[in-house]
Amino acid sequence: MESIKKSCIFYGAVINPKSLQSFSVSPQCLLAVDAIGNIDWIVDDVEPHTLQDVLASKGCIESEVIALREGEFIIPGFIDTHTHAPQVPNMGTGGQYELLDWLENVTFPTEAKFSDVNFARETYTSVVRRVIDSGTTTCCYYGSLHLEATKILADIVYAFGQRAFVGKCNMNRHCPGHYIEPSFEDSVADTQTLISYIRSLSPQQDNSSQEPLVQPILTPRFAISCTDDLLSSLGNLASSDPKLRIQTHISENKSEISFTRELFPSASSYAGVYDMFGLLRQNTILAHAVHLTEDEIDLIKSKDAGISHCPTSNFNLSSGIAPVGVYLDKGIKVGLGTDVSGGFNVSILNAIQNASVAAKVCSLQTGNSGSESSSMSAIYANKQLSIPSLFYLATIGGAAVCGLENQVGSFATGKSFDALIVNVRDEAGNPTIWGLDDTNFTNLSIEDKKKHLEGWLERFLFCGDDRNIERVYVQGTFVGGRTFRR
Repeated sequence: MESIKKSCIFYGAVINPKSLQSFSVSPQCLLAVDAIGNIDWIVDDVEPHTLQDVLASKGCIESEVIALREGEFIIPGFIDTHTHAPQVPNMGTGGQYELLDWLENVTFPTEAKFSDVNFARETYTSVVRRVIDSGTTTCCYYGSLHLEATKILADIVYAFGQRAFVGKCNMNRHCPGHYIEPSFEDSVADTQTLISYIRSLSPQQDNSSQEPLVQPILTPRFAISCTDDLLSSLGNLASSDPKLRIQTHISENKSEISFTRELFPSASSYAGVYDMFGLLRQNTILAHAVHLTEDEIDLIKSKDAGISHCPTSNFNLSSGIAPVGVYLDKGIKVGLGTDVSGGFNVSILNAIQNASVAAKVCSLQTGNSGSESSSMSAIYANKQLSIPSLFYLATIGGAAVCGLENQVGSFATGKSFDALIVNVRDEAGNPTIWGLDDTNFTNLSIEDKKKHLEGWLERFLFCGDDRNIERVYVQGTFVGGRTFRR
């Protein structure tokens, strides 16, 4: 890895998400990163003839300046709020199944292979490298149920310099005999061991407000796979550790919902199951949320839990379309997830593209109908998602779901420099992006340059792939991308 050991300054185009409705564009931005990888200062719209004066005013006349070329720009790194590391090997298969049959026939057999630690090490090395090079700077990883394999996953994530939450699945019922935890006691004991192990990798510094790169996360697979005593024990563990994140699935598939209600008749709803056991709170990440009831939406909002929208998986496994606009109108935190291998791509770009399609389908299905009062109050429900909204969900939205909105997701003084240098020039080799035209950018006004940058961002979001991701930075360290030397 190549670290920034002293103040390093980037000069060029920077696109920064601000809200669901806006992002800022600075064609000639100076962005300084300090020696520990935090953003030191930002100055927008610095003309070339004033560059040295601005650097001198910051006391940085001797500092290294990395100048971006036309067709390159910096954006915050993508945040994947839901994916399964051990499922990458079977990515792109099993699309003929719905969720429960897919688990039985495709997913559980693959995950069971991770009992072999050598297989786990070889596979996870490839998995994490692919995820980083696809532009994901923060990732919420589900491991398998195996303690040692999940330790290996955490080791590799840490060694590669990615920011991540890593959890082993808790699953002690309704799983195959060859792939199930023997008891709830074993499940909880292994979970506690993993939490201690991951926290030993990068301990929280007493004088630092920033959280470690790699953190543990409680991972009850979903309610169906956990007995009452397991969920109760995990709830007790969570209550003793308020900073510990929780990730699980909810309301992905109608058959799953029906089975869950049968297993937990005393719960008010699927969301009520997690709430009943103390697992629904402000740092809970709920994947899918395709078929929530109004009461569940209100409960999730009241607990300030977040939702991971996984549109590719929801299409691929015929689960349905999550009404993300409704959740946004309610003020619920929403990010994007790839959900490999229900989803068939490790890149958040693919999730962005399918999130756009999903929102358009919702809009087409409803025809933007509804009462006049409800349509007036709805900003996002049953409407297309704009470019600013999609960009926000992939960055700030995901950061908020992970409880990291004060550290990553956008560029601001004091935040971590988790970023991508994007290249939409023809040399990147992506035939689906039409590269630079013959415009002489030197002679364009700032406003015209901003319009071109907005167009490049849109093309990247809808046609881009890993070939367009020149460099990936996490906490100021160059950790991946097309030009990264392994």
